[in-house]
Amino acid sequence: MGSMDGGAFRRMLRTLTSDVDELDARDLAEDVEETGARPARDCACGEEVTMLGRIRSVELGPETADASLKAELFDGTDRVTLVWMGRRRIPGIEAGRTMRVRGRISVRDGRKVLYNPYYEICQAQ
Repeated sequence: MGSMDGGAFRRMLRTLTSDVDELDARDLAEDVEETGARPARDCACGEEVTMLGRIRSVELGPETADASLKAELFDGTDRVTLVWMGRRRIPGIEAGRTMRVRGRISVRDGRKVLYNPYYEICQAQ
């Protein structure tokens, strides 16, 4: 059996013992960096941003005049709530999908929010 240098062994051991969510977050953060999108952790209120991430959850608002569709986008660094006002459903917006979104960051109740973002659903890799 061939020898493995200390760094490679430590990386392999870290991969084997890491939490799946932690590995997913690391992979997402690398994808964000490669595409030139902005990491969510670095976005501040009022900035126009482009982000890439995976939808973790989708919530349908009540069937009223102020209906909205909310989705939580995670890019490996932070979560951002996407809110489409006046919409109850958007085809393709579902948990597990990877998306590129663009809009102006707001902060509501201490959480980052993009209202009515432009979006592109990315193909699974």
